[in-house]
Amino acid sequence: MATLGPEAARPPLSQLGSSPSIQNLPPNRGLERALEEAAASGVLNLSSRKLKEFPRTAANHDLTDTVEADLSKNRLTDVPSEICQLVALETLNLYHNCIRTIPDSIISLQSLTSLNLSRNQLGALPACLCGLPLRVLNASNNKLVSLPETIGQLHNLMELDISCNEITALPRHISRLRALRELNVRRNLLCVLPEDLSELPLVKFDFSCNKVSTIPVCYRKMKHLQSLQLENNPLQSPPAQICIKGKVHIFKYLSIEACRSDKMPDSLYLPVVERLSLSRPTTGRSVQPCTAQSHGPAWGRH
Repeated sequence: MATLGPEAARPPLSQLGSSPSIQNLPPNRGLERALEEAAASGVLNLSSRKLKEFPRTAANHDLTDTVEADLSKNRLTDVPSEICQLVALETLNLYHNCIRTIPDSIISLQSLTSLNLSRNQLGALPACLCGLPLRVLNASNNKLVSLPETIGQLHNLMELDISCNEITALPRHISRLRALRELNVRRNLLCVLPEDLSELPLVKFDFSCNKVSTIPVCYRKMKHLQSLQLENNPLQSPPAQICIKGKVHIFKYLSIEACRSDKMPDSLYLPVVERLSLSRPTTGRSVQPCTAQSHGPAWGRH
C-alpha cells in the first residue's frame, strides 16, 4: 500500500493501518491488540496512547459487549460518540484528557455505574448526566462553577467527588442523594454548607480549603460520619481551637449550641413580655419584679 510509505520508517507498525488517522495513533500493533482483547474480554484499555480521537479501526471489532472502558491520559477534546454507543458499558474512565463538554448522547449508557471525568476542562455538567444509574461520579479538577439542579435524580449515587473546582454553592436538591456515603467538595469557593446534608448517611465528608465560617448545628445528627475534613476554612463556629481537636469535640460543641438554641425562644420571649408590661401605667401590686428576677440570668445573657 503506497500510503504506508512514510509510516514504514517508524517501527513497529501494523499492516492494518490504512486510515489517514494513523498518524495520530500510537504503534498500531499495540492498539490492535488492545481492541482484540476488548472484543474478547469486554474490557477496553486505551489509556496513555496520546489519542485525539477514538480509533477508527475499532469499527473492525465487535465491542458491543464492552463493560469497562479506560481512555484516561489521552488528548481527547470531547467524549467520543463511539463510546456513547457501547450501551453495555458499566465503567468509563476519561481521567486526564482535554474534554470541555459532555454530549447529551451519554444518556444512552443506561448501564453506567462509574464515571471518572477528573482532570479535564469541564465548565458544567449536563442535566442528562443525572439520568444515568451512577454510583460513583468523579468530576474533580475541572472548571465547574455549579452543579445541575437535577443532581437529586442520582438516587443510586454513593460517591461524589467535585473537589478542586470553582463551585460557589451546592444545589438544594443535593439532599435527595439518599444513598450518598462519600462527598468531597475540597478546594472550592463554598461559603455555606446546606443544612439538608445532615439528612444524608455520609461516612466521609471533606469540605476543606473553602470559605466556610459556620458548621450548621444540625450536622450533629450525622451519626454515620467517620471522616470529617475541614481544615483551611475561616471557621468561627465551632472556633478553631475546637475544630483542631477532631470530630468528637466538634459534635459536642454543636450539641451544646443546639441545646442553647432550643432554650432561646422562651428566654427571649419572656423578657419582651415583661418589658411591654412594665412600660404600661399600672396601679397596685405586681409580681413582675419577681418574674424579672427569676428570669434575670437568662435575660442578662441575651
